[in-house]
Order: sequence, then C-alpha cells, then structure tokens
Amino acid sequence: MNRKDVEQKIQNARANGQAPDMRRVDLGDADLSGLDLHGVNFSEADLYRTNLQNANLAEANLVFANLTRADLDGANLARSNMVFANIRQARLQKANLRKVNLSAADLYGSDLSGANLSNANLAEANLSAANLTGANLRDAILTEVTLKDATLKKTDLRGAILQDVEFSGANLDKALYNAKTQWDKDIHPPSLGATREKRWFGKIEKFVDAIVREKGATSINIEDNDN
Repeated sequence: MNRKDVEQKIQNARANGQAPDMRRVDLGDADLSGLDLHGVNFSEADLYRTNLQNANLAEANLVFANLTRADLDGANLARSNMVFANIRQARLQKANLRKVNLSAADLYGSDLSGANLSNANLAEANLSAANLTGANLRDAILTEVTLKDATLKKTDLRGAILQDVEFSGANLDKALYNAKTQWDKDIHPPSLGATREKRWFGKIEKFVDAIVREKGATSINIEDNDN
C-alpha cells in the first residue's frame, strides 16, 4: 500500500461517515508525511521506517503498531493511543504528544528532543537511551519507567510523577522540577543534575500567562538561553 492508496481509503471511509480502518496494514518505508491521519485505526500496523513528518495523527489508534525507526518529527499525536507500540529508535523531534497514552510502549533510543509530552501517560514505558533534551513532560505519568542512559537535559518535569523509575546512567542536567513533582523517597533530584523551580520563576510564569490571556498573544519567551 502506498501514499495514494492510503489517501483514497481514508477519503472513502470519511465520506461514508466511518472511522478509517488501517489495522495490520504494511506501510513500511512509505511516505505519509503531512497527511491528515487523525482518528485512523493503525493498530498492529507495520510502520517501520515510515515517513510521518508533520502528519496529523491526533486521536489515532496505534496500539501494538510497529513504528521502529519511523520519522515522526513535528507530527501531531495528541491524545493518540500508543499502548504497547514499538517505537524504538524513532524520530519524534518537536512532536506533539500531549495527553498521549504511551503506557508499556518501547521507545528505546528514540529522539524526543523538544517534544511536548505534557499530561502524557508513560507508565511502564521503556525510554532507555532515549533523547528527551528540552522535552515537556509537565504533569506526565512516568511510574515504573526505564530511563537507563536516557538524556533529559533541560527537560520540564514539573508536576510529573516519577515513582519506581530506573535512573541508572540518566542525564538530568538542568531538568526542571517543582514541589508537585513526585519522586521516590530515596531519590535526591539535585544529585541527578535536576534543578528545582525557583519561587520567583513560578510567579513570573503566572504573570506572563495573565498577560497572554489579556493581550491575546500566543506566547512570551522568558527562558534562560544560556548553554
């Protein structure tokens, strides 16, 4: 099945008021970049090395899907179901994974730098050797996650649940956490390189949010840009 076949099948399903069903399809090495694939059922599909750059996969079903070495840079995966998905060595730079369900997914060696994983469920996921530099894991669930040899430099961990986590070899240099971040009692975050949010930073953030709401702006950058 190629790109044209996928577009046609999805178009036909939606024209008939049905959810597109692509279960167990073989789309290995296919180019699906930029396509609107929201809500598509890709459960158990083979998406090995598939190009999904900037594709819209919001609310898609990717349970047990094979996304090994797939390119998902800039893709929208918000609220998608990726339970038990194989996502080893995939590219997810700056991908939108907000509220995604990645519980028990295998993300070994994947590049999630700059990705938005806020409010995501990563319980029991394998993130060994993954790159989470600058990723947003705010309010995410990371219980029983494996972070062995993972990189979490400047990762936002505020409000995240990090209990029963394997941290051996992990780099949390300048990872940001706050009073709401939950760690095991025997974990000392600064010894891992993590930095606690300063009270003044939280107050400034609330002030900026108030300005954004009042002025209608989308964002204001107040981050420290030092390397």
